[in-house]
Amino acid sequence: MQDSIISGNVKTAYDQFYQKHDEAWRMLSAKYKAQHIIEVCKGLTFKNVLEVGAGDGSILKYLSDQNFAPEFQAVEISGSGVEYIKSRGIKNLTQVQEFDGYKLPFGDDSFDLIILSHVLEHVEHERLLLREIKRVARHCVIEVPRDYKAGVDKRIKHFLAYGHINVYTPTSLRYLLRTEGFEIENDLISMTEPGVTRFNMYVNQQKTKSFINNFRIAAEFTIKQGLGKIFGKKVSEQFANAYTVLCKKASQQPELF
Repeated sequence: MQDSIISGNVKTAYDQFYQKHDEAWRMLSAKYKAQHIIEVCKGLTFKNVLEVGAGDGSILKYLSDQNFAPEFQAVEISGSGVEYIKSRGIKNLTQVQEFDGYKLPFGDDSFDLIILSHVLEHVEHERLLLREIKRVARHCVIEVPRDYKAGVDKRIKHFLAYGHINVYTPTSLRYLLRTEGFEIENDLISMTEPGVTRFNMYVNQQKTKSFINNFRIAAEFTIKQGLGKIFGKKVSEQFANAYTVLCKKASQQPELF
């Protein structure tokens, strides 16, 4: 696979992204992403874990602190991200490498688990990356934001500001994974925690703190969570902000034609 398969402007954007670092925000977001990974993997143990698109290493930091696995490695397209991960002194992190976004520099079945958290929505050729993940690891955890809603095409500027060039629902992600030869073992539907919403509103967006905003944030979370419990998975998926799946290579691969 040629290095040029990833667009030059994409590579440059993510190099600059991690040069403008906001550790408090990334660590807060990563806390819940790591919890989702631990939850869908409950009952399983992994000797070695690779995070693909590891960003600044915040998720690995949490997983390492929780003793999720005895060995971690990471690959990331951003040179500034790689350097930042190396500087963090993450326990049991044995290697961090820059990669081209698609070709993983490892042999078949090299890892027990690959983590792909909030990466697919940024990937230009998502199926190519999924095929590499299936080649290199026995299991994988994938989490994506639930960006797709009616009228999403009218909010392109908003999503591109975050680098989201693909949008998913739980259903569309399951379809993508199954047509690429993955078997889904476990999944998790989640909403953005009130603490994350408050941080984003008051710190990132610099809005004035108020009792009304705090009440609205907490009430919306509680109501949606309650409705999901009452009406089941279909309603929960409609309210979800993120969807996490644990999957493995299916015993029977799909026939495309």
